Amino acid sequence: MDIPANQFKRNLLAKRHQVGMWVSLCSRYSAEIVAGSGFDWLVVDTEHAPNDIESVLSQLQSMAAYPVSPIVRPTCNDAVQLKRMLDIGAQTVLVPYVQTADEAALAVAGTRYPPRGHRGAGGVMRASDFGRARDYTQRCEAEICVVVQIESRQGLDNLEAIAAVDGVEGLFIGPADLAASLGHTGDAGHPEVQSAIADAMRRILACGKAPGILALDEKQARRYMELGSLFTAVALDVAVLSRETARLAALYKA
Repeated sequence: MDIPANQFKRNLLAKRHQVGMWVSLCSRYSAEIVAGSGFDWLVVDTEHAPNDIESVLSQLQSMAAYPVSPIVRPTCNDAVQLKRMLDIGAQTVLVPYVQTADEAALAVAGTRYPPRGHRGAGGVMRASDFGRARDYTQRCEAEICVVVQIESRQGLDNLEAIAAVDGVEGLFIGPADLAASLGHTGDAGHPEVQSAIADAMRRILACGKAPGILALDEKQARRYMELGSLFTAVALDVAVLSRETARLAALYKA
């Protein structure tokens, strides 16, 4: 059996823009719905959603039937979590709150087998087609993609050093946490935050790496794309459900 090609990674390296969405409802049924919606990539979130390893697995299985690239976000930069997510078939991981080059290197090491890292070697996990892809350990690195999140002032200060870490393919700016770190909690639209985001985009591109970001407002999302975002999340499933149901309730109760 062959190892699946990581189209998300290929598009990042080719500098092709990709549109994505956050998946936080922890349901394989809702994951299947959004997987068929036409997005290029979807993030199965465990940091701010009550997902566990089994619910992540079920959502990856639901998405597998569609031409969409799944990304999994662990709760933190933890080698054990990264190992388990890769073993169940995740090929791209989005590691939150990376602030230094050492932390970025730690994230990459968690996705590599020795001697290039410290990922534990399993034999019959889903990622290797349950052992049928016998050369998985030799070939998987080419299809694994590590994206780190820049979400703090310290992360901005160390941006070039983080981008220079071998194995980091993309840097994703987290507007909400970045705003909080800059002293504007709850106000990602503050001019200082927006200026920092624009500057970070330029610096990431100058390093030859792919910048990404989340924006729920269409005008803001298109601005980020113009600034050079190469993987832009434009929706959250929870937000879509919450806002649309509230709109419908208000419409018929008015």
